[in-house]
Amino acid sequence: MNMPDIESPQASRSITIGSQRISIEDVLQVARHQHGVTLSSTATFKARIDKGAAFLESLLANNGTVYGVNTGYGDSCTVTVPADLVNELPLHLTRYHGCGLGAYLDDEATLAVLVCRLNSLAQGYSGVRWQLLQQLSSLINHRILPNIPEEGSVGASGDLTPLSYVAAALIGEREVRYQGRLQPATEVLQSLNIPLLTLAPKEGLAIMNGTAVMTGLACLAWQRAEYLTRLCCRITAMAQIALLGNRGHFDPRLFAAKPHAGQNEAAAWIFSDIVEESGEVIRLQDRYSIRCAPHVIGVARDALGWMRRDIENELNSANDNPLIDPDAGVLLHGGHFYGGHIAFAMDSLKNAVANLADLMDRQLALLVDSKYNHGLPQNLSGSEGHRAAINHGFKAVQIGTSAWTAEALKLTMPASVFSRSTECHNQDKVSMGTIAARDCLRVLELTEQVAAALIMAAVQGVTLRQQVSPGKPSGLTKPVSEFIATTSPHSAFLDEDRPLEAELRALTGLIRHQHWELYPNA
Repeated sequence: MNMPDIESPQASRSITIGSQRISIEDVLQVARHQHGVTLSSTATFKARIDKGAAFLESLLANNGTVYGVNTGYGDSCTVTVPADLVNELPLHLTRYHGCGLGAYLDDEATLAVLVCRLNSLAQGYSGVRWQLLQQLSSLINHRILPNIPEEGSVGASGDLTPLSYVAAALIGEREVRYQGRLQPATEVLQSLNIPLLTLAPKEGLAIMNGTAVMTGLACLAWQRAEYLTRLCCRITAMAQIALLGNRGHFDPRLFAAKPHAGQNEAAAWIFSDIVEESGEVIRLQDRYSIRCAPHVIGVARDALGWMRRDIENELNSANDNPLIDPDAGVLLHGGHFYGGHIAFAMDSLKNAVANLADLMDRQLALLVDSKYNHGLPQNLSGSEGHRAAINHGFKAVQIGTSAWTAEALKLTMPASVFSRSTECHNQDKVSMGTIAARDCLRVLELTEQVAAALIMAAVQGVTLRQQVSPGKPSGLTKPVSEFIATTSPHSAFLDEDRPLEAELRALTGLIRHQHWELYPNA
């Protein structure tokens, strides 16, 4: 029996699930921008879902053996479950995995996870019923968010423990976040007249035995990293302007000789942000953190391409076990729950992003040091005259930035090589993909903090440069001028020392929410 149609508060703007591949941007539209989801209305899609569930039901009715349906799980796959207990088995699976610890996934991450799991089950290989897809859609559209602890997955056999909290929410167990409050799942579902789901024999395994948590986090990480590469180009241009650098280091003719696409893209953006030089170049060759910025940023830009490919392939895959081919009428046992592609992408992305942190940390070090900043005040202090002796400008910010950078660099140790044999050596080689994705998000957070500090310092440096070197630079490009104008209200010119925590947090938030439109015609 299908669930009754429940009006969705997000129905006017929705992503269709089941008719075509979805993208990272589709996941983010739901996770960040209040879009909902709609199950495809095509007859072939619903027929495929129904056919898979019917095949599984027929197989059981004819005494077929299906892993995790009438057998135990994992190392217990040789244990036959008595027929009268088969219907209870999925409930036990959800309950004994309710042992997650650590912080809870935020609303954005939780929604991304739900979309990833729904889209995977909608591939039609998992043997779930139509009403399960409807129930997952209802969680998304009503923003009923399972309270998911982020620790406890080894990233093979799927994100079992964190996804058990999704399964529990569907059946009205544990707690969910709804309208800003943590509430019992059963109370929220009943208040919205959403019937509690009774899991069919394979449905607990289908929900939990997949890569949705690591994939959802990877979607968020990819998009934040993509934005950071653009922001790093804009900040590099401002640092170059403040340091009276050599615009020629970013000349398209130079980069035509080394055709890495992302590197050329970064160089072109920086080049476009800087006005043509007038007068003598202070230093023939700028230090590497300026001169080689396109080469550092370009690695990340180029890597984002293959990372998108792998993340979106995982997003649009059936990744539980066993799979059902409803057309051929066969059961397929395998290991698609193994999150190796996401693990490698996230381990690689955190490396590329940490390099951005290191690059920006070095640029800040040049800006604040009067031995290297070509005539700017020590620590970029805007204080003058008698009071200059007691003002310290960005001295402590530079220390903090080095701390954040060091922590980001420390986290680049790949998680995927730390496979641990678990579950009686059944899960003896695991991906650690969820840990890699969590590490990557932490590296992104730290790097966004570094970027916030460098934005403040670069804006201060450009402002000071216009004061101490009239006519140098001769002017600012429109994009840089507009960037400075929209940043200044959040962090005023620093003359007298003041606590900067609130301003750093504000700018970090603007970066996280991608406040600035950067290189829109690229």
